[in-house]
Amino acid sequence: MGIPAVAANVTNTVALCPGYLGATLAQSNDLGGQKRRLWLLLPAGIVGGIIGGVLLLSTGERVFRALVPFLILLASALLAIQEPLRAWILRRAGQTDPTTAAEKWAILPVGLAAIYGGYFGAGVSVIVLAVLGLTLEDSLTRLNALKQAIALSINIAAALFFVFSGQVVWPVALVMAGGALIGGALGGRLAGRINPATLRWIVVVIGVGVAVLYLAR
Repeated sequence: MGIPAVAANVTNTVALCPGYLGATLAQSNDLGGQKRRLWLLLPAGIVGGIIGGVLLLSTGERVFRALVPFLILLASALLAIQEPLRAWILRRAGQTDPTTAAEKWAILPVGLAAIYGGYFGAGVSVIVLAVLGLTLEDSLTRLNALKQAIALSINIAAALFFVFSGQVVWPVALVMAGGALIGGALGGRLAGRINPATLRWIVVVIGVGVAVLYLAR
């Protein structure tokens, strides 16, 4: 649409806040008993999100445009391995004792994932889930709910920082936010009708195609 790359990324982060909020509320019941983890990991998500936002606004337009295709390829790769990753986490959770979890070990990797999320955002949910799967020992359902809350904290922190940057294209952000709300409402209903693997690979192919297009330019 002709929007500069940094402004486009800033606008995207702000616009997707409703989607992250809806996803977190949808799984709020699975956050029961995870209060300690939330107190430890949400601040890491918030601080990391802000740091990522600062780094984004400190990156020149030319440098960020050069990074975009590689960031898109990374996000596409993360999406491609999402299901094998979930299967691995599920197998690991079935062989461990949730009471032995060492939440403090997750703070640093969650913070690093949050910096990426504040900087670019695409694929951050997969990164956070991978970090939680490696550092915490619990069911996939509970880890996924925790992941949603952390991703929300990252997105909200970065978005609040971006609101004062003067780079948010508000008409576009409002349209995208409406799309995020509609998508969140319809996503659950459509999930049972569309093959998730097919949809995921369509998105991966589109992502790789867009990255190749950026590289060609």
